[in-house]
Amino acid sequence: MTASLSTKQRVQSIDILRGIIMLIMAVDHTREYFNIGAISTDPSNLATTTPLIFFTRLATHFCAPTFVFLSGLSAYLAGTRRTKGELSGFLLKRGLWLILVEVVLVTFALSLNPLYNAIVLQVIWAIAISMILLALMIKLPLRAIGLIGLAIIASHQLLSTITLVPNSTGDILMKMFFTARGTVFILDKSHFIFDLYAIIPWTGVMFLGYAFGSLYQAKHQQADRKRMLLYVAIFLFAVFVALRFINAYGDPAPWSVQKNGVFTLMSFLSISKYPPSLLFVCLTLSGALLILALTEKSAGKLAGFFKVYGSVPFFYYVLHFYLIRVITIVVFFLQGFKPSQIVTPNNPFLFTPPGFGFSIGWIYLIWLAIILSLYYPCRWFSNYKKTHTQWWLSYL
Repeated sequence: MTASLSTKQRVQSIDILRGIIMLIMAVDHTREYFNIGAISTDPSNLATTTPLIFFTRLATHFCAPTFVFLSGLSAYLAGTRRTKGELSGFLLKRGLWLILVEVVLVTFALSLNPLYNAIVLQVIWAIAISMILLALMIKLPLRAIGLIGLAIIASHQLLSTITLVPNSTGDILMKMFFTARGTVFILDKSHFIFDLYAIIPWTGVMFLGYAFGSLYQAKHQQADRKRMLLYVAIFLFAVFVALRFINAYGDPAPWSVQKNGVFTLMSFLSISKYPPSLLFVCLTLSGALLILALTEKSAGKLAGFFKVYGSVPFFYYVLHFYLIRVITIVVFFLQGFKPSQIVTPNNPFLFTPPGFGFSIGWIYLIWLAIILSLYYPCRWFSNYKKTHTQWWLSYL
């Protein structure tokens, strides 16, 4: 979910890109809850995955970095009608609000566990803390913020070589800010925090997005902006291919020749999201920038369809999780599971017993039903936001 900051004059290509990503995102969330064994298996593990599952997961890799990048870009656009101090204050308050949303609303949607035995920190958490850090840095020159973002993206992998005393304060902070990959922080014997998103690597992506926001100033011609976005997209993809091919730097998981060409390609494309490696960011942002460039003048029903979802990202994000979980409850009972199986031992996520779910083909049908059922609610709220000016709308 991209934490968009409302602008009086919305940028069409941004809403289209955001809408595309929102819909792709729902594929992965649907897979996680409805694909048999998804909770306990890694779709990127070449020893156990299939090409369809792998490429389904690969497509959704583009979502989180695009959300974070567009959050930074939107922050810049919001700043064009605010002073630096006002923008800093807004980002700070919005970041704190998003932390509350992640811990209370999203965690409950993920687990349906009213006792909150597991608190899940993922993309909204990363966006929230990154917004707070951007708020603290907002008075720096734009170029400095962009360069800091680039430096973080290019170099944070070096920190993975640092070894600290397990569970020490330094180790916990290192994991939380730099290296978290499904890291579990124990609160007590029955409560823990599940941290998927290391903060600082994602902050680098947001800082870079903030710097790119300057391309949308009125002084930049549309053709020049499109050309710049295309050049940067091509450059990032070239960096990805070159560094990945030589297996020297940019991702902690090297690729290797596999049993056939398809699996070798899968190995080549199996890059690290937790935390986002340099190559992960290069590949995903090259795709995002390409779409931004190609949709500058897009019109028609398809573009309008994507814009509906992209104009209300927060609303869609929260709503789609709750819809997914309502459907899991219905399917749980339709598949013959009993109330005694709602809770699975050693699993804080309710209504997900062993054997629950469907094959990957059914996942796509359920996904289509979910996104299409949310179209009219999203269109209604999009129109509501356009015709109302209440202060709280800027937080949604």
